[in-house]
Amino acid sequence: MEDVIKLPGTQDKTPGRTPGRKRTRAAKRDPQAEAETRRSNAERLAALGAEDGSVRLLEELVFGAEEELLERLVEEEQEEQAGALLVEDGAHVSCDSEDDGGRVQTRGAAWVDDDDDDEQEEKVDMKHRYRRDLIKGEAESLMSNQKLQERMREQFQKAMGGAPPWADSNGKRKKKAADDDDDDDDEDDELMRRTGNFVASSDCLPSGTLRMKKCLHANSSRPSEDRLSTVQFHPSAQVVMTAGLDQSVSLFQVDGKTNPKIQSIHLERFPVHRAQFSLGGDTVIATGLKNKVFYLYDMMEGRVTPVHNVRGLNEARVKEFSVRPVGGELLLTGTNGYLHLLTLKTKEVVLSLKANGDVVGVAFSHDGSKVFANSEDGEVFVWDMRSSRCVSRFTDEGCVKGTSIAASPDGQYLACGSQSGVVNVYSQAACLNTAHPRPLKAVMNLLTSATSLTFNPSSEILAIASRAEDEAVRLLHLPSFTVFSNFPVSKRKIIYRTSCLDFSPRSGFLSLANNKGHAPLFRLLHYKDF
Repeated sequence: MEDVIKLPGTQDKTPGRTPGRKRTRAAKRDPQAEAETRRSNAERLAALGAEDGSVRLLEELVFGAEEELLERLVEEEQEEQAGALLVEDGAHVSCDSEDDGGRVQTRGAAWVDDDDDDEQEEKVDMKHRYRRDLIKGEAESLMSNQKLQERMREQFQKAMGGAPPWADSNGKRKKKAADDDDDDDDEDDELMRRTGNFVASSDCLPSGTLRMKKCLHANSSRPSEDRLSTVQFHPSAQVVMTAGLDQSVSLFQVDGKTNPKIQSIHLERFPVHRAQFSLGGDTVIATGLKNKVFYLYDMMEGRVTPVHNVRGLNEARVKEFSVRPVGGELLLTGTNGYLHLLTLKTKEVVLSLKANGDVVGVAFSHDGSKVFANSEDGEVFVWDMRSSRCVSRFTDEGCVKGTSIAASPDGQYLACGSQSGVVNVYSQAACLNTAHPRPLKAVMNLLTSATSLTFNPSSEILAIASRAEDEAVRLLHLPSFTVFSNFPVSKRKIIYRTSCLDFSPRSGFLSLANNKGHAPLFRLLHYKDF
């Protein structure tokens, strides 16, 4: 008998076998019931479309009514450009339904939850420590969520001085009559469409903490074998100079990392008491401790010239001097209150000034027209360099013995140091116009003599130092007259005894000369340039 392949669904008619289960027949269709169901669904869909226009638009887009939707969007855009609705560039446009008058309806909520109504009526315990400040009376121990939101909104508007524009529930800004006001609104909207840091850094130096970084010593490639007496930055190049009692003057390139040495000269049997760049920065002037000889070092030619005699100078020794910021003359500090102005070209004295008592410090005004001299008796003299007259004199308030003086580059402040460590900061205008000026601030952060005073080029920092004690350095913020709290570091010694300190031309670096032969270097991060 041949094998028979049975097709699926065929029943085996062989006797003795159980027949397969019969397939159930589909229920008969009721056309009337189907019509009723379709009509009911259509009514629900129509109600849903009438309730929310956005659903109807979405339905038309999905089921093929794309051309009609695009035409409607184009019409709405044309109406908006005509002035029916002001929409900013890049803002979101809502496709709400329009009324018969063609007016665009205000944007509704993106999501409405029926449960929110029930939550608004729920009672909240107002005795909680986070909400007790919102209670106005004992009767408000319980408050509904809706009333709590209103109370918080009132408190916010009271703190803000009114409702801010971004909290407007309509999501629109009122039209302005003037074009300037429209520009302001455009700027506000542009601000709200942008992310990132909205707090711009100010150009003014903030008080409190000075952002700074400790760098390698400025003279790390050639430390001094004895106490450093001078450190100064070049007026135009990224170079720093150090000099000291080891009879040498050294120049270093400042990069904050390696600070390589450029050049170093040795002055035989001449411990350097003070060294300074000339006005143009091409010459270094160095004075000693014991005689009136001083040296001129021409950096361009590499020539060192000693100056033994100065015509018109009757002094046994020359130690302290200052360079006039206009003209470049040297103002030498003599004995018995004398000051001598000499030119480097002719090497002769062109002017001599006399103060009562020994002069312990001098400072030029920013334009070089005035010179301030602090005497050992605590009396300050002011001379006009054009007329050679003493135009003002006053006593430093509370000073018994003066030690130093400095004038700010912007012509606003004058600082006078004393042996007690007190530094009085005056207004230069008051010092020139009144006989008894009052200090703007008496800085009392040092306990030993204030021997060094230096303003930074932007007149925002006054550096105060004493060579009588380790770490006796303070940086005063101007115009708040507060000391920066993070300098110097209190837990370890870095600075030691400071004999001189200086800022770079744009305040990017600060360096000090100490008794260990080092010149600690700090990067002031607020200032971007050298």
